[in-house]
Amino acid sequence: MFQIPRARPDREQRVHHPILPNELDSSTEPEISVVIPLLNKGPHIRRALQSVISQTVQDFEVIVVDGGSTDSGPEIVKGFGDPRIRFVRQRGSGVSAARNQGVSMSRADLVAFLDADDEWMPRHLETILSLKREFPEAGAYTTAYKIRKVSGRLRWAKYRAIPPAPWRGLIPNYFKSAALGEYPVWTSVVCIPKKIFTEVGGFPEDAWFGEDADLFGKIALKYPIAFNWYMGAIYHWEAANRVCGRQLPLAPEPFVKTALQSMENGAIPHELLSDVQEYVAKKEIARAARNLIAGESEEANRILKAYRTECLRHRRLILRSMAAIPLPLFWKAVKLKDLFDLYI
Repeated sequence: MFQIPRARPDREQRVHHPILPNELDSSTEPEISVVIPLLNKGPHIRRALQSVISQTVQDFEVIVVDGGSTDSGPEIVKGFGDPRIRFVRQRGSGVSAARNQGVSMSRADLVAFLDADDEWMPRHLETILSLKREFPEAGAYTTAYKIRKVSGRLRWAKYRAIPPAPWRGLIPNYFKSAALGEYPVWTSVVCIPKKIFTEVGGFPEDAWFGEDADLFGKIALKYPIAFNWYMGAIYHWEAANRVCGRQLPLAPEPFVKTALQSMENGAIPHELLSDVQEYVAKKEIARAARNLIAGESEEANRILKAYRTECLRHRRLILRSMAAIPLPLFWKAVKLKDLFDLYI
């Protein structure tokens, strides 16, 4: 359990001087391990790796876990010729298994994640390590990020319930922030102490959607999360072969199950309970929207009736109205992309 933290004023961050690859001692543990899952991301993996080796902090290792790519991705990774980059074949299946395998092979006490189609800004790792020194009690560390939309436009993630920039500190309430806005923590900017990653069970391997939110939620139930407004990465929505472009997920996300079970067991701190409930309601309302898009209006209505919400009541009411419209009229009333932008 943790108390609501006080904000800390910004100050100059320590600058790390790059260490050249041939100066690294392979017998010592690196300061940080970077895990990158790879599957048919040939058009993007060079950019991702280049953003890692361009960091102001150079004491790292990179573990690229390939899930059976059939494109040029593996050869591009091997072509870097950097001794800090390890290329390994995936033993299990799915992105969670790849990330978990990478963590199991990592040598550092701190593990950062980067998706193969995203990229870091040069001071991302420097900022993460500064947060780690300043907030050693945190269960995860994150910088801010921007999103490059399909149109090419770059925008900030829609943060809520976080003090304005240039603040850095422990997020006052992770679940309130996540319920009201976009994720305050995202996979390609988060860094997690290895012991805490192991303690909460890593990424769930029986889910392909929402597995990252489940991990972050489990951590946030037990530990504070440190945040810095430095824009540490770009989340590329326009990248090819993105996982979230698959068939619409109609089952509850893993953290919905985690939260409901924790509520039944009385394992959620009282001061977090209402915000966790709002966060779960947000996820289930999004699931109702997906069911509605898939033509499952009865299931959408059932979900919307089951979850009450104060923060998202207007969104819930709009979706209930949509669910009552016959499907042909529904498709005339709203475009698929618009519904995704609004409710997912």
